[in-house]
Amino acid sequence: MGTTILQADLTQINLVAPLFDAYRIFYGQASDLSKATAFLKERITKEQSVIFLALTDGNPSGFTQLYTSFSSVSMQPLLILNDLYVDAKYRNMGIGSELLNHAKNYCKKLKYKGLSLETAIDNPAQKLYEKLDWKKDTDCFHYFWTAG
Repeated sequence: MGTTILQADLTQINLVAPLFDAYRIFYGQASDLSKATAFLKERITKEQSVIFLALTDGNPSGFTQLYTSFSSVSMQPLLILNDLYVDAKYRNMGIGSELLNHAKNYCKKLKYKGLSLETAIDNPAQKLYEKLDWKKDTDCFHYFWTAG
């Protein structure tokens, strides 16, 4: 099997959207393919994210979505790896590693500070992140406020 990673544009929305919908379902959200498609289309149209799509033997097998942010302390841009998903039938084939490494190379190409991600405490992908030299932040806590 051969896997290719490409930067998705509007012509690949219909390939990425079902993966994005499955990713959201994985995180306990209801399926809504039309909203997923609209969300991704808006991110790409407004240049608010970069989406890398994995195609395995021509079939959509996974994706990652990156958002730009900034570090005020270092005064540098950085990327937030917000979403990473590999379709269940393509797992344990190295596609997650390929997507993560592609994101790292993209970050280096832009000369950004680095990549940030957060994941659930029980996500087994932590082993993959650590294997690929991601460091778990043990120096600070992550907080989130939800608007009512």
